[in-house]
Amino acid sequence: MKHRPKNTAPTSAEVMQPSRIHEGRPFPLGATWDGLGVNFALFSAYATKVELCLFDAQGLREIERIELPEYTNEIWHGYLPDAHPGLIYGYRVYGPYEPEAGHRFNPNKLLIDPYAKQLVGELRWSPALFGYTIDHADDDLSFDERDSAAFVPKSQVIDPAFTWGHDRPVRVPWDRTILYETHVRGYTMRHPNVPENVRGTFAGLMVKEVLDYVRQLGVSSVELLPIHAFADDQHLLQKGMRNYWGYNSIAFFAPQPRYMASGKISEFKEMVAHLHAAGLEVILDVVYNHTAEGNERGPTLSMRGIDNVSYYRQNPDEPRYYINDTGTGNTLDLSHPCVLQMVTDSLRYWASEMHVDGFRFDLATILARKAEGYDERHSFLVACRQDPVLSEVKLIAEPWDCGPGGYQVGHFPPGWMEWNDRFRDTTRAFWRGDEGQLADFASRLTASGEMFNQRGRRAFASVNFITAHDGFTLHDLVSYENKHNEANDEDNQDGSDNNLSCNYGAEGPTDDHAIVEVRQRQMRNFFASLLFAQGTPMLVAGDEFSRTQHGNNNAYCQDSEIGWIDWNWDETGRQLHDFVQRLIKLRKDYPILRRGRFLVGAYNEELGVKDVTWLHPAGEEMSIENWHDSNARCLGMLMDGRAQPTGIRRAGADSTLLMVINAHAEGVNFSLPHVPQGSGWACLIDTNEPHSTELKRFEFGSQYILTDRSVLLFELLKSPS
Repeated sequence: MKHRPKNTAPTSAEVMQPSRIHEGRPFPLGATWDGLGVNFALFSAYATKVELCLFDAQGLREIERIELPEYTNEIWHGYLPDAHPGLIYGYRVYGPYEPEAGHRFNPNKLLIDPYAKQLVGELRWSPALFGYTIDHADDDLSFDERDSAAFVPKSQVIDPAFTWGHDRPVRVPWDRTILYETHVRGYTMRHPNVPENVRGTFAGLMVKEVLDYVRQLGVSSVELLPIHAFADDQHLLQKGMRNYWGYNSIAFFAPQPRYMASGKISEFKEMVAHLHAAGLEVILDVVYNHTAEGNERGPTLSMRGIDNVSYYRQNPDEPRYYINDTGTGNTLDLSHPCVLQMVTDSLRYWASEMHVDGFRFDLATILARKAEGYDERHSFLVACRQDPVLSEVKLIAEPWDCGPGGYQVGHFPPGWMEWNDRFRDTTRAFWRGDEGQLADFASRLTASGEMFNQRGRRAFASVNFITAHDGFTLHDLVSYENKHNEANDEDNQDGSDNNLSCNYGAEGPTDDHAIVEVRQRQMRNFFASLLFAQGTPMLVAGDEFSRTQHGNNNAYCQDSEIGWIDWNWDETGRQLHDFVQRLIKLRKDYPILRRGRFLVGAYNEELGVKDVTWLHPAGEEMSIENWHDSNARCLGMLMDGRAQPTGIRRAGADSTLLMVINAHAEGVNFSLPHVPQGSGWACLIDTNEPHSTELKRFEFGSQYILTDRSVLLFELLKSPS
């Protein structure tokens, strides 16, 4: 169906004087204040006309409508010499309405500027938001003439000026990086030291007690779930819920309005400055793979109405329909140069103007997809590697998507770190007591070298995690065997069923002391496995004090006490926190636990050492038969500090450590090995004795009785000179 609207604008409150608008420039894209006026520039390859719509100070009433006078290199542009920061605006874009050809222009729909730096108001769901008439016989092939301006967020011109003072990027080296994933709103909504008027906002994260807590825990980098402006799904609002996590972006340059207590973007900058002053990096979880406009039946909010064919990937045989490799209805097409430019411009904006230190890319495989599938030479990955700004910040990929061939763990190019879900799954299965996990678990402890040890990539390319925002919390991982998502009002059908969890005898809370004890020890074992493994560890906020979501493994819609962190710890939570703090300190104190070079187990004849030796409980090196024993669940990992730490052929001077792991449900005798240049072993950590700070010493050959399900870390005592 074709519908070509007349090139006449809907009635506006006032008519713009043509002499007021100047030609302006086609760059930079967006609305740019230069101290004298504002330049407006918008990409659209197929539009026939673009109107700039101006609104009153509250963003409620459209007061002027201006046709952008120039079109240069597919950019519509104009300059308002008497416009200032604070001006509220939107666009109406004219062109063909031909859904079967992929075009969905409809000037009745007010559109968000893709480069808007700030939004005013939130999305209010209405049939007027849709380019077609809902319930029409032809559905999305119909054309809707209702004005959507009253229901869509408006764009706002900003003054980017901000006094950063002495703020500089923190630049934590990768080998010292410990990621701490959290949520701007959920982290402080229940924090007793955060004033109620700033809870759940960027200002809330600036509160001294909050910053002191994160810094003293010992993590290096705060990774925030999406803070780009996003929309709440209509079906969630109808059920009294929200899109809590925020993986539903509508503007890639603007912060989410509800996260700004002051209503000013300077609040985000102040938060970054405060985190930097505390020595903490700021990493943003970013969602460039899709937008909130959904599939062909979704609303027209921004890019769909600006240039649907250019922004989104469509079925080549039926352009009416979108390629849905994201599972959310649409997929941004980063193969298009102007879409690629928008994403890289956004990244540079957050890195340069907002001073963030890195990014975690949701469904990152999407960003490197071509028609034939994932391509590690995709222009997006190439652009990031060669860009003088982006190549200097942390880049972390979630290396999978829902499309064919979407699982690409280990296949991102040099310069990228990757979420390693194999670490999560193997570690969970190993500690649950599953058969045949020992060899895989050893590989996870050495940064999954079979996937990442190539092309000069380092061990820290593997971002290791046990839990993430998506799934059980650590407390729930050892307390529930089944998900309990009833509060999501989806008949418990949402969320993963493959949790690799165990409740150890009771589903959920219990007063059984034996069950509680093993659950607590298992949480300590998970943390020890994570923080003593090679690679980059990622913790989820609240896990360190045993936070629960009561068995909900998909709290994406729970902007409630289910999703928020409860800071009212009990003694068990306090003890776990203190234990995690000790583990983090040990990781920092012992460089062998965070080597940049992979530990490969090869004998170095020149130095006369192996960097890692795997030991059987008898204290002897593991044999092929030992590795293939499906019932084997006990292992020693001897990390020799004399192994060369860099490519220079010289011996290392790090401490030699022995990690001993027992996932059996019963105790095991482990013979502590003899090591040249040593005089014995000192026990640094035993997850069965979490409160012990006494440095117990043991002779070579001593039989250490490993408690069931426990981790120990020993340091080699050096021989007297």
